[in-house]
Order: sequence, then structure tokens, then C-alpha cells
Amino acid sequence: MRITEIQTLRALAALLVVTYHAKVLPGGYIGVDIFYVISGYLITGLLLRELERSEVIALKAFFLRRVKRLLPASFFVLFITALVSWLLLPPTMRADLGRDIAAAGLYISNYFFALWQMDYQNLNATPPVVIHYWSLAVEEQFYLFWPFIIFWLYRRGGRSRVLMGIATITLLSFLLSLYMTENHPIWAFYSLPTRAWELGVGALILFIPNRIRFSSNYLWIALALLIYGSLRFTDSTPFPGTAALFPVVATALALAAVKSWPPVLKSFGDRRTVQWLGEISYPLYLWHWPFLIIPVLYLGRDLTIIERFTAVIATLLAAWFTHRFIEDPIRYAKFSPRLIFRSGITATVATLLLGSAIYLSQNDKVKLPDGSMYSLSEMRLRPIIYGDDCHANYGEPRSGSCIYGDVGSKRRLVLFGDSHAAQWFPALNKVAKEYGFELISLTKSACPAPAVLKVETGIYKNEDCFEWRDNSVERIRLLRPDAIIMSGFQQFQLPGRISRQDWWEDGQLMTANMFKGVNSKLIYISDTPHIKVDIPDCIAAGEFEKCNKSRPSPIYRVSALSIINPTPWLCEDRCDAVLDGLVAYRDNSHISVAMSKALAPEIGNALRRIGIITSS
Repeated sequence: MRITEIQTLRALAALLVVTYHAKVLPGGYIGVDIFYVISGYLITGLLLRELERSEVIALKAFFLRRVKRLLPASFFVLFITALVSWLLLPPTMRADLGRDIAAAGLYISNYFFALWQMDYQNLNATPPVVIHYWSLAVEEQFYLFWPFIIFWLYRRGGRSRVLMGIATITLLSFLLSLYMTENHPIWAFYSLPTRAWELGVGALILFIPNRIRFSSNYLWIALALLIYGSLRFTDSTPFPGTAALFPVVATALALAAVKSWPPVLKSFGDRRTVQWLGEISYPLYLWHWPFLIIPVLYLGRDLTIIERFTAVIATLLAAWFTHRFIEDPIRYAKFSPRLIFRSGITATVATLLLGSAIYLSQNDKVKLPDGSMYSLSEMRLRPIIYGDDCHANYGEPRSGSCIYGDVGSKRRLVLFGDSHAAQWFPALNKVAKEYGFELISLTKSACPAPAVLKVETGIYKNEDCFEWRDNSVERIRLLRPDAIIMSGFQQFQLPGRISRQDWWEDGQLMTANMFKGVNSKLIYISDTPHIKVDIPDCIAAGEFEKCNKSRPSPIYRVSALSIINPTPWLCEDRCDAVLDGLVAYRDNSHISVAMSKALAPEIGNALRRIGIITSS
């Protein structure tokens, strides 16, 4: 029997995720957590009823039901998404596309996306068209292990032992989730061990004694928690961690009080439209992301509000079609176990072959407006300090020796800051070699030279940056270089109600004070233009005019710093993506290695004007 309240929760979960990706609700990603609690509740209930009825679990029948329920719609959407993306997206994107399709078809895409550092809460970069399959992988892994765990617990002590076992797993998973969210947030977000507690909470609801009656007031509490999470959580919210308690507790309350929903909420949930959304919630989830992201990648820009609305309407239609003609017919059809098994294996193999074919069809060459050919991998090259482990990453408090330029020279330059400082390494290394300077590179991801307090998001921690800065300043004091050349990315999210100029200049001043007594010239390279799109991807798509929408960054300065402004080198009337036959940017943020090297003479002249270079 289908419970209308659960269908209402499914509809709500799907709509939250869709509105999140449609950029309407900043915390709509909590819809996934609602799905997890529901799954834990329903699957554990099914297993327990079977055990209490027959003392065994018909594992073969269980897995066949899961295959029929999940895989037809999943593979159908995956195949259509792969083919459309293969047709519409430029050949330069096919390597990643093929890789992602294969990962999604193997039911372990969550771990691949974690390994590839695909931050689900930071999808402003070019994201996989199937990144949403990570949550399906988590559920499929849960279905694989959970029946064996429940059976083993039940055979060793019945229902009470199952309760103790689930409670223990839930607690351990929650503690692991807290630790991993703090220390390895991407793995915390994607992995089953750090998400199992959400499914476990759903399972624990089944053990609430029947004599306990939940007031309808609990539903209002649940609604308040969901509203708070969907409106207040953002991409900066550490997740899952303690934040996931909001949707998990809310869903648990809604399920525990399923028989006592307030009349107004039950009446709303019983509406045909809501129930229909609950029925199509699975294909709705499957379709929404491809409809929202493929146009973005094809057009090389964000969608307008009207375009996003159109994509959502198309998603609803595709979800209804899939539910009506794929999901339900196969789910309720009487197929032999052998046919179901073979079909699942065939679909998996076909997905791997399709992913491989897409991968092998990649083309690394891009044609520029002047007709010259450019390698995409060449465009995306990063400075050699990345390969030399001389660009510190998250969690690394110290830089290595990282000595370049004219090694051994008594004249020294230090490069200090984040990746927007590191982008100038090719130019500075060239200048250092030409004019006899040793160059020490001290850079770290997301840690700009100005000692600003940033919003902590995902893996980033302010404490990590300040520890690295302190260690670097201590080393610089010992080096006593001729000049400290600094820079940083200015477009980070502001930590509160403060003007960007005040925030940045306060950080510049704090850093300048750190270097008091060093007797080195403090030089600050203002930030490069703020880029709207991934330039190599935009060029590969052939829409060159859409690639020229970058804007100059504001110039911030304090009196203690000598300023080098690179904007005139990169922008005239506008900031073009290709300058003098060179692709100016390697992604959606940094100048390319080729452009950095080409600007070495400009950097050299600027250092000469400041008085660092005295020879001709």
C-alpha cells in the first residue's frame, strides 16, 4: 500500500534538489537527505517484516526488485544524457564526459567524484553532466550491504539485536561524518560510511513503540527545520556534519508522526499534483541536472531565469514520460530472474562501452579566431610549481624549499600568495633568470597574500591559511629577500556586511605589518580580470564573442605596498580571451602559462620602475 505522506515527502525532496540546481533555494540540496531517511525507513521495514514472517530474507528476490525498480530509469536517462552530450558538447570535453558516464554506470560514481575532487557544493566550475548520480550510488551500495547486516543481527538476537546494531552503526557513522566533514569534506559528502547514519535514522523510526503517539505539532517542527535548512544553508555550509541533522531530524519526525499530520498539511499532500510529483520523483531527480547543465555547457554561459524555468518544465515532462513508459511498466512486469539479471549486466556493459567510445572520440585541438590551432591541454597547463609540489594544498601548513630562477644568487625575490600569485610564477621565473635573482615560490591554494578572514567553505579553513602564512613569514624573515611579490584572488565571498575594498585593504595592511622589519620591498600585483566563463571550454565551443566578457578587477592598495597593475596588459576596451594569438586564461580564473611568460617583459619593466631591477 502506498502511503500518501511518504509520497509527499518524496515530492518535496525532489523539488528541493531541483530548485537548488535551478539557483532558487541555496540549501535545496538537503532534499537528498530526505530521500536517504525515507529509503532507510522503507527498506529496513521491508526486511524486518520478511524476517518476522519467515525467519529468512529472500535475497535473490530482494535484489531483483531493486534492479527492476532503479536501473531501467537510471540507465535510460544515463544513455540519453550521454548521447545528447556527445552530440552537443565540444570534442574537447569528451574525455571527462566518457569517464563520468562510465563511473555512473558502475554504481560507484560517488567515490570517483570524491577522488576527482568534484565539489557538489561548488559547481561553478565545469561539472559532470551526471554528477547527481553520486546519491544513487550511495543508495545502491546501501542496498547491497544492508540486507546481510540486518539478517546477521536478527539471527543473533531478534528484533532487539537489530535495534542495537542499527543504533551502533548510526552513531559510529554520524561521528565519522562529523570528523570527515571537518577534515576531508569532499569524502564526507560522497561516501556511504559518512551518509549511512541518515539511512540508519530512518531505520530506527521502525523501533518506536506503537504506544507512543506523536502530536501533529511535530510536523510543524519538521516543516520549520526544512524551511530553515533550504533557506539558510548555502554552498559555504559544511555538509553533511551537524547541518544534515536539520533535514534528517525533520524527515524522521514527519515519518514518526505519519498518522497524525495536521489536516492542512495532509490535505495539501493528498492533492493529485503533489502525489503525481511524488510518483515521478525518481525520474524527476534523474532528469533535472542534465536539462539544467547541458545547455550551460553548450551555450558557454549561465541560463537566464526564463531558460531555467523552461528547463524545469522540460524536466517534468521527461520525468512523466520516463515514469509512464519506462519505470512503471518494467517495475510491474513479470520477467524471469535470468532476464532481469542479464539485462542489468548488459546495460552496465553497454554503459562502459558507450563511455569508452565517448572518451576515445575526444579531440584536444581547438581552432582560434585567426585560424591557428591550439591544444586544449596546452591551454590548461599550470605553472611547474604545481607539479613540483611547490604550491601547497589544503591542510599543508608549510611550503617546500621551492627555489627557482638563478639558484644560488644572493639577490632574492619571494613570490607569496594563493593561486592568483602562482599564476605569475612563469613570468617571474623568466625575469629572475634574466636578471640574476633567486626566486623562492611560497604559494598555497585559496590563501591570498592579504591576510583576510574568509568564509569557510568545504575543505577551506582560515586556521590552515594563517598557519601557512605564519610559517612563510618566518622563513621570509630568515631569507631577507630584495622584494616580496604578492597577489591574491579578490572575488571570494565576503564574510559579512563589509565592503570588498575595506575587507581587502585591511588584509593587505595586516600582511604588510607581518613583514615589518624585514627590510624588503613589498610589491603587490593587483588581481587579474574577473572571468565569467571557463575560457578554454568557451573557445572550444566556438562562441568566441561569449568568451570576451571578463571585467577588470578593482585596484585596492595601502601605502605600505608598491602596486603593479596588470589590467592594461590584459584589457583595452574589453578583456579579450585571446590576445596576440595567445589564449589569455587557462580556466575560469587564472591567466595561462603562455600569457604569463609573454608578460615577463612587462613585469620586468614594472620591477625596474619600483627599483628592484637596476641593470639594463
